[in-house]
Amino acid sequence: MFYFDSVAEALNMGGHGVYVWVSYAITALVIAVLMVQPMLAMKRQKKKFLEAVKRDQRAQRSSDASSS
Repeated sequence: MFYFDSVAEALNMGGHGVYVWVSYAITALVIAVLMVQPMLAMKRQKKKFLEAVKRDQRAQRSSDASSS
């Protein structure tokens, strides 16, 4: 039914297991980074945007107060 007779043999993959599992690990890491990186960038951009909005609101209030 299975290609390998045991789990240990499947993990070893005829002597190529190290390369295969390292490749899987690197691939999983790259996919994780590609998923998390845009979320972190969006969070930073949102924070900068909200800071700019607050700064503009403060500037608007101070210019309104000085013109009155």
